[in-house]
Amino acid sequence: MNMTSRHEEILGLLRIQGAVEVDSLAHRFGVTTQTIRNDLALLGRRGLIQRTHGGARRLMSVSSRDYAERRSHRGAAKQAIGCRAAGLIPNDCSIALNIGTTTEQVAHALNDHSDLMVLSNNINIINLLTGCRSMALVQVGGRVRQRDGAVVGEDAVEFISRYKVDYAIIGASSLDADGAILDFDVREVSVARAILQNSRTRILVCDSSKFETRAPVRICDIRDVDYFVTDLPPPDSFAVAAEQGRTSIMVANVGD
Repeated sequence: MNMTSRHEEILGLLRIQGAVEVDSLAHRFGVTTQTIRNDLALLGRRGLIQRTHGGARRLMSVSSRDYAERRSHRGAAKQAIGCRAAGLIPNDCSIALNIGTTTEQVAHALNDHSDLMVLSNNINIINLLTGCRSMALVQVGGRVRQRDGAVVGEDAVEFISRYKVDYAIIGASSLDADGAILDFDVREVSVARAILQNSRTRILVCDSSKFETRAPVRICDIRDVDYFVTDLPPPDSFAVAAEQGRTSIMVANVGD
């Protein structure tokens, strides 16, 4: 069992049992206790679990648990998308990432990059990259949405407008077959638009399940981004809209 599959199973056990122990997990997966400690440490840094002496327990906050479950949903696909998107980013540049579980996977994959300036309204991303000495981190200021650590609203939009970054990496909650890119919270959408408007190259990262979700607030259209990184080929009409807008579609290999 690879690390991603092991993490997904640990999270599944926590949802059912509420707590797990290092020794029992090591026996279950046939790995060393140090491997399990490393797994739990990583899941803890991602905000998915709460570490305990000798194990871990499920996050008790309902809002935190909901966001944690979104992280684990289609985890392998998001990880593959994150790695593929990170491959578009060179060293020695500036990037901005918005709130989202897929943009967090991009941040994970940027760990080997150097001389980056990373701006984000996603507190989870800033926490994740804290300690990477080769990166300069800029936390967007404004009101924090506590259920997921997003900084949203007009203060955040004004803050972002002070910058012009080389790359914008945004996620979204919904994709329409006609090429519309959408979300639910108008405050969150305003921040995503500000990130796009204040960047030179724009990258959208979304897994294919977003075509099954309907959201009411338009961020932009597929023609407004330069790259779309996903896990499966999109619907034909979406692909046509992307081609007409000269947007490159990149399909990550989840098996990689």
